[in-house]
Amino acid sequence: MRYKLLGQSGLHVSELCLGTMTFGEDWGWGASKEESQKIFDAFAEAGGNFIDTSGNYTNGTSEKLVGEFVKSERDRFVIATKYTLRVGKGHAADPNFGGNSRKSMVRGVENSLKRLDTDHIDLLYLHMWDFMTPAEEVLQSVHHLVASGKVLYFAFSDTPAWVVSYAIAKAVDFGWTRPVALQIPYSLLDRAVERAELPMAREHGLAILPWGLLESGVLTGKYSQPSDEPRRESKVGERELKIGETVAKVAREIGRSPAQVAINWIRQQPGNIIPILGCRTLTQIQDNLRCLDFQLNDSQMGELSKLADFKMGFPLSFLKSGHVGNLIFGETLNLLDTEHG
Repeated sequence: MRYKLLGQSGLHVSELCLGTMTFGEDWGWGASKEESQKIFDAFAEAGGNFIDTSGNYTNGTSEKLVGEFVKSERDRFVIATKYTLRVGKGHAADPNFGGNSRKSMVRGVENSLKRLDTDHIDLLYLHMWDFMTPAEEVLQSVHHLVASGKVLYFAFSDTPAWVVSYAIAKAVDFGWTRPVALQIPYSLLDRAVERAELPMAREHGLAILPWGLLESGVLTGKYSQPSDEPRRESKVGERELKIGETVAKVAREIGRSPAQVAINWIRQQPGNIIPILGCRTLTQIQDNLRCLDFQLNDSQMGELSKLADFKMGFPLSFLKSGHVGNLIFGETLNLLDTEHG
């Protein structure tokens, strides 16, 4: 495992991040404590030090297990957790229990510290944008938590590009804690973030942490063959099956697994990309980690990039449409084409 700087910070994190939404069986489909321990140990033994969790994952069980697993070597690991979403179902009547407000943030951080059994959170994410809380309130609040030592770094998850870029500008202007990363859904099947979020993150030097790399197993081929794995049949159509089969074909040609191919397509995109691995079994994490053993060549990357029939749309399509001006910006537009395959 190699290490990267987390965005424009001095924090070294492993080139893969371990997602722990599967740690705990509270939601009916996760990994037991014993299996979660095996997954964690395999990741740590491979050199991984970057762990992703959230206050709401498996109703708080994920954080509790992570805290227990890192206890003997707390300083070795970089723990990222999130606030915004409610934990459990007992607080539906409290309008301030979730959301992005200062009250929600402080409560979320205090509860996460207890569940993780630690005195600080290495990286705090705003889990998703609520379209109500002013960005200034979020930034001021997290800045106070950083000053207190309870939080070391701050990042956004599942938040529009315009919100993140506005927050970065405000943080720079007022000397508040600057976001260092952006967590977003990204896969061969879902490339929507290439239109705004990825270019914005690259422009501002944010680390990019993609989740949903395998689309619930669609890109591993499990929907095209018999499997004991849980399936989400309602989301899988002919298009998804065809893409999964093509990924499997490329994998067979190079002697790799479909999961490794799908992960490496993400890993090899431009920018400071740190994929989040979400595994439910020891076998899955062992297979996923082997993506580090190889790279896809240009031909394979090109073949995979054509699968989703992805179009950038406006404004790039307009700027390349032959109107006056694209002669001036031709080299820049060609560069964008190269970056997006």
